[in-house]
Amino acid sequence: MRTPLVRVRPEWVDHYGHMNLAYYLVAFDLATDAFWPSLGLGEAFRARRLGTFAVESWQGYVREVVVDAPLAADSAVLACDAKRLLVRHRLHHAEEGWLSAENEVLFLCVNLDSRRVEPWPGDVAARLAAAVAGEAPKRLALRRG
Repeated sequence: MRTPLVRVRPEWVDHYGHMNLAYYLVAFDLATDAFWPSLGLGEAFRARRLGTFAVESWQGYVREVVVDAPLAADSAVLACDAKRLLVRHRLHHAEEGWLSAENEVLFLCVNLDSRRVEPWPGDVAARLAAAVAGEAPKRLALRRG
């Protein structure tokens, strides 16, 4: 499912006239926020005093976007285990449909009180496992090899 996110803001555009690389991460973070509720994460997860901390990310830039371009994202779970979650986002021009950039992010389940990594609660682990898309990651892995 493609989720509309935001339009490229003037302050996101650099001296080359396209969106600066730092703001791609902002857009991908917005995609994460939009994706989390479908996985039982986000606000409901934080209410349980649990959170997801990003520990590694990779970005690939395909086609530039300029000021006021509408952005949308496709998101998918690529892999998960007892404490880790690997997610892929693809950023598209929301009206014309072409791919602008892609992103993989490795998240950990963190207890917000102890600030330590811990296993996903059973219901969340089941939801994550059911959401795995079967698509291979391009750059990241659950564990370094």
